[in-house]
Amino acid sequence: MHSIVIMGVAGCGKSSLGEAVAQATGLPLVEGDDHHSPANRDKMARGIALTDADRQDWLATLGAQLQAYPDGVVVTCSALKHAYRERLRQAAAGLRFVFLDIDKADAQARVSARAAHFFSTSLVDNQFATLESPVGEPGVLRLDATFSLAQLQEAVTQWLATTQESV
Repeated sequence: MHSIVIMGVAGCGKSSLGEAVAQATGLPLVEGDDHHSPANRDKMARGIALTDADRQDWLATLGAQLQAYPDGVVVTCSALKHAYRERLRQAAAGLRFVFLDIDKADAQARVSARAAHFFSTSLVDNQFATLESPVGEPGVLRLDATFSLAQLQEAVTQWLATTQESV
């Protein structure tokens, strides 16, 4: 089984879909948000966008998590830039990405509705400014983040089954 990263901007549903896919496939789940440093969490809570330098240790940690599960793992990670995705790909051969595509208004509404999350709603604009679409990169499935969780989970597990057969 391949490892998979559920990616996209804040509010697209990475955590919910990651949990659903992990349950459906029997793969372990690594929640990317759990691996941010306290300093990064504090910055985001105060509405300060993370820099590439801020993300280096986080990406290294997620790469190590991918390597720790050679039989496959589901990782949730914004993976907003191509360089971030390439760094994760270096950690796990055959890594797949599911891009949860959402518009800014829907993302803002979802982030605003979250209770007790460290991510400031003021950072949604920055997420969209930082996003380098993965559409067209190998091993990427783009899904409309507004679909139901059941539809999204089914699409991902079918895609993973199809890509497994072709390997």
